Amino acid sequence: MNRIFRALVPRGLLGRALLIILVPLVVLQIISLYLFYGSHLDVISRRLAGGVAGDVAMVVELLARNPNPAERGWIFREAAWRLDLSLAFEAGAVLGPSGSRPASLPLLPLEEDLDDAMRERVRLPFDTDWQSDPRSVIIRVQLPDGVLHAEAARKRLFSGTLYLFVIWVVGSSLLLFGVAALFMKNQVRAIRRLAEAAEAFGRGRDLGPMKPEGAAEARQAAIAYNSMQSRIRRFVESRTEMLAGISHDLRTPLTRLRLGLAMLPASVQDDAAAMTQDVEEMDRLIAAYLSFARGEGTEQAAPADLAELVEEAAAKARRDGAKVDLELPEDPLVLPVRADALRRCLGNLLDNARKHARRIAIGLTSVPRGESGSWAMVTVDDDGPGLPEDQREEAFRPFATFSAGGTGLGLAIARDIARAHGGDIVLEDSPLGGLRARVRLPV
Repeated sequence: MNRIFRALVPRGLLGRALLIILVPLVVLQIISLYLFYGSHLDVISRRLAGGVAGDVAMVVELLARNPNPAERGWIFREAAWRLDLSLAFEAGAVLGPSGSRPASLPLLPLEEDLDDAMRERVRLPFDTDWQSDPRSVIIRVQLPDGVLHAEAARKRLFSGTLYLFVIWVVGSSLLLFGVAALFMKNQVRAIRRLAEAAEAFGRGRDLGPMKPEGAAEARQAAIAYNSMQSRIRRFVESRTEMLAGISHDLRTPLTRLRLGLAMLPASVQDDAAAMTQDVEEMDRLIAAYLSFARGEGTEQAAPADLAELVEEAAAKARRDGAKVDLELPEDPLVLPVRADALRRCLGNLLDNARKHARRIAIGLTSVPRGESGSWAMVTVDDDGPGLPEDQREEAFRPFATFSAGGTGLGLAIARDIARAHGGDIVLEDSPLGGLRARVRLPV
C-alpha cells in the first residue's frame, strides 16, 4: 500500500505543493456541494414540486365537483391563466402502464420529489413524463371518466441558482488553483535554478553568482551558494598558487642535484647513473602529484565532440607504439567538457593499458539514463593480466601502484577528472581477457 501511495504522489516539489493545495480545495468543494444538495437544493426541490402537485390536485378536485363540460372549459382557462398549466381531457381513456424511462436529470432529485408530491396530494393513478418535451413536464392523471393531461414548464420545478452555484464552485476552484500554480512555479523556479547552478559548478562550469529571487528561504539559499562558491574559488586559487611555489622550490634543488651528478668524475658514473634515475623519479613524482592536486580546475567547460577527443587519444597511443583498435559512432557526440582535462584522463587510461598489454580496444557509445538524459560511455579494453576484483577500487587511490616504476596517480587523476564532469570510472573484466576501464559522462 505504501508503495502504491508513493507511486501516485508526484516526485517534484511543484507537484507536491500543488497537491497540498488541490486536495483541501477539492475536499472543501465536495463538502459544499454535499451541503447544498443535502439541504438547500432538497428543500427548494420539494417545495417547487409540492406547488405544481398542489395546482394539479386543485384542478382535479374542481373537475370532480363540476363534471359539467361547460364548467370544465372555464376551469381549463382559469388554470392556464392563473396556474400556468396547459390542460387537456381525454374522455373515456385509461392510463396505461408507464414503463421504465431513463432519468432525465439523474443528478437532481426533481423527478422523485414530484412523484412523492403527486402521491401525497392527488392520491389517484398518475404518470409523469420528462422525456417527451425538453421544456415541459407532462403529468397524466387517471379520472373516473378519462385521463387529464397537464403540462407544466420545467422552470417551475427547477431553480436556476444551481447553475450559478456550480459555475461559482468550479470557476473559483480553477481560479484559485491557477493562481497557486503560478505562484508555486515561480518559487520552485528559484530552487531549480539553484540546483542547476550547483550541478554546473560541480562539473567545472562557472556560471557566475546567482541572482537571489523567490521567497526569503530561496533567497537565503542563493546567497549561501554564492558565498560558498566564492570560498571554494578562493581556496582553489590559493592552493594552486601554493603548489606552484612548492613545484618551484622542489625542482630548484633537484636541478642542482642533476647538475652535480653530471659533473662527477667518470670513476663514479655507475653510482651517479643510479642516483640520476632516483632524481628523475622524484621529478616525475612531483609533477604527477601537482597534476593530481591541481585537478585541471582552471579550465572552463565548453561543447566538444567526444568522438574527436577519443580519436586523438587513440592516435597519440599509436604514436607511442601501442596497437589500438577504435570503434566510434557515426554521429558526433557533443557535450560540455573540459577538453584538456578529458584528454589527460583518456591518456592516463591508455598509458596504463599500454604498459601492461599488447592490444588495446577503445569504444564509444551513448546509453539512456532514464528521464534525465543519456550517458556517454567510453570503454578502454586490453589483453593484459588485469586486476583481481578486490583490488580494483584500491587502484584508484592516490599513490597506489601494482608495478615497479609507477607513481600510482594515473587512475586517480582519471577518476578525479571524470567525477568533476559529473561521471565516473569503473574497472571491469575485459572481453579481451584483461582489464576494462569504463568512463561514464553525462550528455
